[in-house]
Amino acid sequence: MEPVQDATVYIVDDDSGVRDALAWLLRTRRLPSEVFDSAEAFDARVSAGFAVSAPSCVLLDVRMTGMSGLAMFEKLISYGLLPTLPVIFLTGHADVPTAVAAVKQGAFDFCEKPFSDNALVDRIEQALAQSAAALALLGESSSYQARLASLTERETAVMQLVLKGLPNKLVADQLDISVRTVEVHRARVFDKMRVKSAVELANLMRDTAK
Repeated sequence: MEPVQDATVYIVDDDSGVRDALAWLLRTRRLPSEVFDSAEAFDARVSAGFAVSAPSCVLLDVRMTGMSGLAMFEKLISYGLLPTLPVIFLTGHADVPTAVAAVKQGAFDFCEKPFSDNALVDRIEQALAQSAAALALLGESSSYQARLASLTERETAVMQLVLKGLPNKLVADQLDISVRTVEVHRARVFDKMRVKSAVELANLMRDTAK
């Protein structure tokens, strides 16, 4: 798998040896990283206006001095950062059940120490690909909302009746406007929403509502 462009891997582990080894491993695979020696340090970064603007993921140790990895994961959920910021837990054998439970809550995966470098990097790249896909979907949703907000009140009214399958004549009758005016508004709706037909418009509305 090709490295995801402009990606960042956040390493959160209170063991300096693990942090250094992971950062070195990622450098050899052309994956930039940032390291944090505690969940508190990472939380300070995240809670200070952090936004996921490029593919990213977190390597999060389950058991650390102070705040645990699981507590940090729950904070990431509360901040609304999943799934744009996938979490891979790093765990010792005793913590596997905890890590499995976290995966069921939405964590991307867990890797048991000592882990295989190749297997870990493979999962990191897959997590970054998921982050990229989630960001793309979020961008599409934002674009859709912006397009929807650009419609005038009359265009919105026309769009709603068009989505109900009404022909232009019935739309005109319901809104007490001319058929020509309906045609103009309909064309503007299609243009602003970047569709070419009522079917495309209906599909767009359905897909973005999922």
